[in-house]
Amino acid sequence: MEMKIIILLFLSVISTINSSCDITSAVFDNVLDGMPAAFGDYDSDELTDVFVIRKDGKTLEILLSNEHEPLLRSTNLTCKFENRITSIVPGDYDGNVFMDILVTTLDNDNILTNVYVLWNDDGTLNCSGTSKPLIKMIGQPLTIDYNQDMIIDLFGTDADNHRTFWIFNNGQNSPEPIQMNTTISTSIRSPHSNAFLDLNGDFYPDIMITTNEHVEIWNGSNKGFNYFKKIKWPYDIIDSINGHIGQSLNLDVELRGELDLILPICFDNDCKNSTIAIYNNGWHNMNINFIDDHNDTWGFVPSNSDNDKLYNDAITLRGGDFNMDGYPDLLATLKSSKTQIIRSFLLINSPCIKNCKYIKRTFVIEDWNTFNTFKNDTIMAVFYDFYQNGILDVILVQHDKIHNKYQVGAFKNDLDYDASFIKVMVLTSLTNPDYPLSYGSLGKKKRTYGTNLPGPSISYDTTTQEGNHRKAIAAQLPQSAHFSLNLPYTTFGLGRTPNFVDKLLIGVAGYSREWRQIIPNSQMVVIPKPIDYPPGWKAQLFVTPSKLIYMSAAALAGTCVLISFIILYLWWKERREDKFERLQEAHRFHFDAM
Repeated sequence: MEMKIIILLFLSVISTINSSCDITSAVFDNVLDGMPAAFGDYDSDELTDVFVIRKDGKTLEILLSNEHEPLLRSTNLTCKFENRITSIVPGDYDGNVFMDILVTTLDNDNILTNVYVLWNDDGTLNCSGTSKPLIKMIGQPLTIDYNQDMIIDLFGTDADNHRTFWIFNNGQNSPEPIQMNTTISTSIRSPHSNAFLDLNGDFYPDIMITTNEHVEIWNGSNKGFNYFKKIKWPYDIIDSINGHIGQSLNLDVELRGELDLILPICFDNDCKNSTIAIYNNGWHNMNINFIDDHNDTWGFVPSNSDNDKLYNDAITLRGGDFNMDGYPDLLATLKSSKTQIIRSFLLINSPCIKNCKYIKRTFVIEDWNTFNTFKNDTIMAVFYDFYQNGILDVILVQHDKIHNKYQVGAFKNDLDYDASFIKVMVLTSLTNPDYPLSYGSLGKKKRTYGTNLPGPSISYDTTTQEGNHRKAIAAQLPQSAHFSLNLPYTTFGLGRTPNFVDKLLIGVAGYSREWRQIIPNSQMVVIPKPIDYPPGWKAQLFVTPSKLIYMSAAALAGTCVLISFIILYLWWKERREDKFERLQEAHRFHFDAM
């Protein structure tokens, strides 16, 4: 009987430990029907807010981030649209430093995409932009900065199937369309995974265009974009005919200081044979093991199945350094070949052991039960830093098949060791004399220098605790369409290194600046102003103390308390002995007095 009680108590403790990672109520309170669509600091308080879709997919709402629970709070910042929302892209589209919101919907015929912009004049949400679209186009737009004026522009396909740039300027006007100078007639893929990022190291963001046949690389310059090369999709896969090609992703998988092209693929239409391919002077199969502990084979969710589900119009991977070891990990949604259950899993970037001809790293599902506290199907998972401490947590979206309802969940990343990080955010550097100062959480008052900019290149060089040289690179907000859900900043895990980051290099619009000896566990905000004079660029550094500092402080305080107790004890003992001696002296018989 006693043994049974002990076992039950043990299982109860284990269950409590597992459920402790589920912090849904602490994050969202009772607002669980908001589906994440984008991230950004809407109210300029230096906390990352979440833009969600609610109420049958036609209402936009902004959940403002807070330092106290609930960490994401429902607001009256809402706008309703006539048709279903297909994407949300926050950014500054009029140059007034405030974050506007670009929203896309499908028209009534589900053919053209309507593009709306909700202008932000003074921190309030103006819903007047929901009445008439600024642009009608095919597919969803990619946010870029076409002319390096720090005002966000768009790239995509116009209603006549021409590749087009839409250039925004100072003022809340319709953008100027400029057709791309190209003789290539291949249509852009839908859904696409176009990207805006620096691929050749000249600090000008390039454009990567995805079609049904290949990937095109267009090198950026101060005069526009020039065609460079194309990369054919691997293994002669034709999407939805003899397999599936997912959304490409650019990550520095092996920490070589170069962005690799990552691609989820299926070798059959049911995606029972799935893998991830990486491009490095040719396509290479990363040989992902999708067989779980029960010998059940999992695979990606085909884009042509369950089309009524959110986030399922394309096979999408989402990157981030979950275990803070420096190597980017992945979140992927998979489907069981036996039970047809759909769940999201964490793929850890690990050394490649088998079939590693040209690659040194691969991705491994180390724990198939990481997100098992969420009982329903988890159809999407994305990284997010709930506590703004540099550690990436996870937002999950669950689907209740019985009631056909979606519900959001929050998973806390409980690292069991002390790891360092560096978090970098590059702003547009625009200012508005009418609104010079605003209140923030990291500083009592700060000047608003615009919103997050797509395309900057961020890289670092450092020396590990073992004395090895390490470098890594990332791009800020490279993608914007089809719920890419990129965070508006870059987080590099540094592992357990206590060393300073030797060099941090920021590249924006063809210019670059280097900062040296950056303190680990720092949050760095880069303001590239003036853009053509990098020595004048500003960097605001905010340091987050690590666990070791708290542990050291606790140990020091404990030592001081212990020493104080010892001193007090010795003092008390000495006083006691002195008192005893005085009593003995008082009762001593003095023979001299006789």
